[in-house]
Amino acid sequence: MLVWFAEYLQQFYSGFNVISYITVRSALALLTALFISLLIGPYVIRRLQLLKFGQEIRNDGPESHLSKKGTPTMGGVMILFSVGVSTILWANLANPYIWFSLFVLFGYGAVGFVDDYRKITRKNTDGLIARWKYFWLSAIALIAIIGMYLLGKDTNATRLVVPFFKEIMPQLGIFYIVLAYFVIVGTSNAVNLTDGLDGLAIMPTVFVAAAFALIAWATGNIEWSKYLYIPYIKYTSELVVFCTAIVGAGLGFLWFNTYPAQVFMGDVGSLALGGALGVVAVLVRQEFLLVIMGGVFVMETLSVILQVGSYKLRKQRIFRMAPIHHHFELKGWPEPRVIIRFWIISLVLVLFGLVTLKLR
Repeated sequence: MLVWFAEYLQQFYSGFNVISYITVRSALALLTALFISLLIGPYVIRRLQLLKFGQEIRNDGPESHLSKKGTPTMGGVMILFSVGVSTILWANLANPYIWFSLFVLFGYGAVGFVDDYRKITRKNTDGLIARWKYFWLSAIALIAIIGMYLLGKDTNATRLVVPFFKEIMPQLGIFYIVLAYFVIVGTSNAVNLTDGLDGLAIMPTVFVAAAFALIAWATGNIEWSKYLYIPYIKYTSELVVFCTAIVGAGLGFLWFNTYPAQVFMGDVGSLALGGALGVVAVLVRQEFLLVIMGGVFVMETLSVILQVGSYKLRKQRIFRMAPIHHHFELKGWPEPRVIIRFWIISLVLVLFGLVTLKLR
């Protein structure tokens, strides 16, 4: 929005031209989202407390979690508000990729809101009926994906990029829709599963979003995309603003979510952020890179799949509890140790993922 206003003001003062630079706007988007999160955080927490929107805790979980019952949840609304306002202020709203990203972010946030609300009002952890939850997640994803496919059909925007191989970039055709669907819905649920300890999900999300900001900038730059042997896609540069807004909002939320948490993001935050990372990965054509950089999310999801599969087939559990962060808690690791070590793993994987862009 401010891009258009700055363009108008340039006729009176040329200094407003600085707003046209994506580096300036991305930094301002980060700071704006961070400031908004810190500003509204105390109000949101107080409001959630007054509404008695407290977290419900699983009875079969670690005993240390029982003390968290009643901690305000649905704090993800402050993340969505911060990202939305910051993106609308600093992004070029004529860019369709911005609207695809915001559509998935707020669409998944709405599903998460309903899920959280049902948990709170029913005083249990069941939430939205699974089939309806996945129906709406799927419907929102497919609406966005079909629009993305029609916009970029038979161009670089629908090629498959394979890490380590610069010459392998086949056109996906209709399989683009299938791949994008699993990436967006899968990432959303993976982040949701990871959100089980104070600050555990938000910091890897920040790391991955920051990395995708760099990738989006390179993908939208002709010279850098040629240098890195990645496809040039003209609309991706504006995703830098969206990604840095996520970074700023995530850091602001972490201020209140760090151990011991004053507020939890709830499904309204985790489903939305996971969907946002998924749609960005699809738009910049780096689905495989998301698997690498989001390795913590993958590990958490696989631990649940393996645990359920092993129990159904062998009537034996592989882990003491899934997702895997609970396994380490039950082994005696203090919660802060689990969180910090998972953060370190996430940072290492993100850096490795960025390195693979050059190892082609």
